[in-house]
Amino acid sequence: MLFPTGHRGAATPTPVAPSTGRLRPLGLDQVRITGGPWARRQEVNATATLAHIEQWLEREGWLANFDLAVSGGLAEGRRGREFSDSEVYKLLEAMAWELGRRPDDGLRGRFDAIVARVAAAQEPDGYIGTRFGRPGQEPRYTDLEWGHELYCQGHLFQAAAARARTGGTDDRLVEVARRSAEHVCATFGPDGNQGICGHAEVEVGLAELGRALGEPRYLAQAALFVERRGHGVLADIEFGRSYYQDDVPVRDAEVLHGHAVRANYLAAGAVDVAVETGDTALLDAVAGQWARAQARRTYVTGGQGSHHQDEAFGDDWVLPPDRAYSETCASVGSVMVSWRLLLARGGAEHADAIERALTNVVATSPAHDGRSFFYANTLHQRVPAEHVDTDVVSKRAEASLRAPWFEVSCCPPNVARTFASLAAYVATVDDGGVQLHQYAPAEIRAELPSGEHVGLDVVTDYPADGRVEVRVVAAPAGDWTLTLRVPAWSSSARVRVDDGAVREVGPGLVEVAGPRADGVVVLDLDTAPRFVVPDPHIDAVRGCVAVQRGPEVYCLESVDLAAMGPGSDGGGADGGVDDIVVDASVPPWEVDGAVYVRAGRRGAAGAGDSDDTDVAGWPYATAADLDPAPRPELHDVPLVPYHDWANRGPATMRVWLPTL
Repeated sequence: MLFPTGHRGAATPTPVAPSTGRLRPLGLDQVRITGGPWARRQEVNATATLAHIEQWLEREGWLANFDLAVSGGLAEGRRGREFSDSEVYKLLEAMAWELGRRPDDGLRGRFDAIVARVAAAQEPDGYIGTRFGRPGQEPRYTDLEWGHELYCQGHLFQAAAARARTGGTDDRLVEVARRSAEHVCATFGPDGNQGICGHAEVEVGLAELGRALGEPRYLAQAALFVERRGHGVLADIEFGRSYYQDDVPVRDAEVLHGHAVRANYLAAGAVDVAVETGDTALLDAVAGQWARAQARRTYVTGGQGSHHQDEAFGDDWVLPPDRAYSETCASVGSVMVSWRLLLARGGAEHADAIERALTNVVATSPAHDGRSFFYANTLHQRVPAEHVDTDVVSKRAEASLRAPWFEVSCCPPNVARTFASLAAYVATVDDGGVQLHQYAPAEIRAELPSGEHVGLDVVTDYPADGRVEVRVVAAPAGDWTLTLRVPAWSSSARVRVDDGAVREVGPGLVEVAGPRADGVVVLDLDTAPRFVVPDPHIDAVRGCVAVQRGPEVYCLESVDLAAMGPGSDGGGADGGVDDIVVDASVPPWEVDGAVYVRAGRRGAAGAGDSDDTDVAGWPYATAADLDPAPRPELHDVPLVPYHDWANRGPATMRVWLPTL
């Protein structure tokens, strides 16, 4: 019944494998994405992105740092930031998941070659790292605030857990990680160094490696790190200790705060600890923080983080579109948290958040060819970017065109490991049956806890079409339940089993009792494009609307405005987006797969207006001085899915559109 993956008897090949919880994940040996946008992303990831990342790691010397550790040349020759080791480990994790998804001798050879170079650099006591501890470098763990030593080892642990689950626990990478974890436990255990890492990650890495290897001491060390945080362990900095979540104990925090990637990684590790220790108070605390962050600190795209200077969450409702940082890695982290909460407690809201972040941030980062990336994901680009040199490292995380590589290149390998493991987020099982959380053409061959098997083939053109057919290939002899998610964006939906009556359902979870083998369950979702309005607390976009079709958020790109004439915002001859207003009385519509709105270019209003574009007048006036702005000439204007923007060259863009 199960797919051949080369998996040799280790645990289920899935990024998260809790020992208990409401739901149990299905791994890459039980779910295969067979078509649609996600299959295309996985293919590009496998055939282009992994090699692209490997090439840049080699070219920039980040892989060679491990060779220098062996030869003794680190102090003089090391290249890259203090955390560059972690990008090598994330690449190894992506490769491990890809080997679990589709075994390949060539990829296996490249994987083993990198592992050999990493292993050679490990010191006798298990420590591994290229930035500290060698002759001519600062001593180990003397800069816990910024050094990222534990962070890097945490990514090593996640990579090793992936390989243990796809290739077996006797893999060389697993042995390297085991020795490193033993070193961390010995160094930072109850009677050792009481410090923590300025960038959370070791917590989730230790927990997942402990699960993969059946080693409770690693989980216990993860729990120590979680409990130590928030007590002023790290030095204060200009951004405050909230930057690295060392201002408030995890149990006492009300909302995710500080650096958005750090916050999500910490929350993921805390959920792991809570689940494995049965600590419901800790789980409740993180679930509440997640809920408030989703409700008040998350962009319509699912992006998180509105501060550029510290890559951090803003306060509640501070979500300016043109200053959205929305780092790609923060959304990868948010998927990690949401998935863990879903496994622990169920709930359609967690799967909704995963879909939103994957569709509108993670999928936005890479270009169609998988060889350039967004680091940050703005919702309003005011000035067209200059063309990015495909052979130069980008210094600017906020680049408005995708770049091939960055001085801080955490996002490309983070995207790669997520895409390689995507199938593991599709479905789960419990004692009663199977739950579908994400929709894509897929084959699911699940084993229930009872030992009985369920075989499902998902046939759909989702999200281009809202119809999802679930064909039951095999079903248990007894009672079982198929649970489907109706996303929050679909105000209504219909379910039909075989040729039976149509059942009207609303957003949430829909249970279908015992569909028989050879039966078909059809879910029809409402994917019609619609306007989305912001909560009135979000000052930055009051009076605006966004357009969403199914799970996809849309945006306006200046390259589609040529017929309306040049704009006034420096958008070039094709016109810019800053003067565009939408007639919200006309709902968005779709023609041949393209989404349109009725829009025009805003006219000037007020005293002192001037046609002289070189000299701006005073931009403020009293209400008595204002004249009504002339109603603009309206046009049918096409929008594009946000994840596709900037694939046609430099442009201005906006998601939130002012209304007439």
